[in-house]
Amino acid sequence: MAQTTRIAVTPGDGIGPEVVAEAVRCLETLRTKHELALEWTRFPWPSHAWHEDHGVSWPEDALEQLQQYDAILLGALGDPGPIDDNSRYLLSDSVSLAPLLDMRKGFDQWVCERPARLLPGARQYLKDDRAKDIDMLVIRENSEGEYVGQGGRLRPGKPDEVATQMEVFTRRATERIIRYGFEQARQRAGERIQEGRTRSFRTLDGRSCESQVCVITKRNALRYWGDMYTEVFEEISQEFPDVATHHELVDAACMKFVQSPWAFDVVVASNLQGDILTDLAAVLSGGMGVAPSCNLNPTNPDMPSMFEPTHGSAPDIAGQGIADPTAMLFTTARMLDWLGRKDPVLAKAGKELFDAVAADLAANGGEQRATRQIGEAIRERLQA
Repeated sequence: MAQTTRIAVTPGDGIGPEVVAEAVRCLETLRTKHELALEWTRFPWPSHAWHEDHGVSWPEDALEQLQQYDAILLGALGDPGPIDDNSRYLLSDSVSLAPLLDMRKGFDQWVCERPARLLPGARQYLKDDRAKDIDMLVIRENSEGEYVGQGGRLRPGKPDEVATQMEVFTRRATERIIRYGFEQARQRAGERIQEGRTRSFRTLDGRSCESQVCVITKRNALRYWGDMYTEVFEEISQEFPDVATHHELVDAACMKFVQSPWAFDVVVASNLQGDILTDLAAVLSGGMGVAPSCNLNPTNPDMPSMFEPTHGSAPDIAGQGIADPTAMLFTTARMLDWLGRKDPVLAKAGKELFDAVAADLAANGGEQRATRQIGEAIRERLQA
């Protein structure tokens, strides 16, 4: 009998509770249908409401509590409220989003993974017909780089004020994120072949292959870490002769994401540059409303990975029942796929959920429907 897999559900702020509710209902449907060894616990934190009541975003032992779970399913964080409401309990982004960084660091979630595939029914922002071939995976280094939080301000508010912001890059973190990128490229190629979908790339020696990894830097200006990234990339590429390689400067990559996003397969980038590129990729694949995201620890099975949609809390439509749960449901499917490393039955359930959400998107993309209506339509597909 499979060991029970435990999920910590943290709805968060804004539309988070609404879209998470649909995800939980789909999990309930799958659990009943397949008798899955799956359970979950809902936490009221981290959230704006919890901070308003307690003066902090979550309890002191929050990380210890969450570590007892196999995965964290998060809705959205942040609730700025109406600008003209002087009585509103306001929190800066640095406070409301701090738990995200705490979880990433505390659980060493060193991979931020965001797939960008333009599925049938999703909004196509590019007129070029080749946009239908967009199918990339952007992998962002999630543990260091530009977001280490080291720096300070000297003489704040004075005419001669100085602000410093340090970037830190280590060979260890660079090696593991680049190797992960190559592993994913090889895995994606195998999955595409099984599905009857093919891609065509060229290795440096001219051989045709099914996958590619593109590393992003700004080495012409940020020389030291850019050179290290490039050297490590070239070293590790020798272990994957079946995977094509490519280099791009981040500004050129942004341009080519718009000009020819279908030419990319797996993209590996630093924390800040990946942060920017993943949002751009999300729009190219249909927008934030369909874009999943996850923060992973592939190396330590005792640490939970975190799964959240790319979109924010959208407080302007919160409580109206009109938020699109598609991104949340794709994210939930990815969570089940990830948990399937321990229990393969969960991976099959994740594929079933992904297919149901994709089929609903293809049939109803662009149609204005209520949150609950979309969720019910997808559950009907799961029950069929």
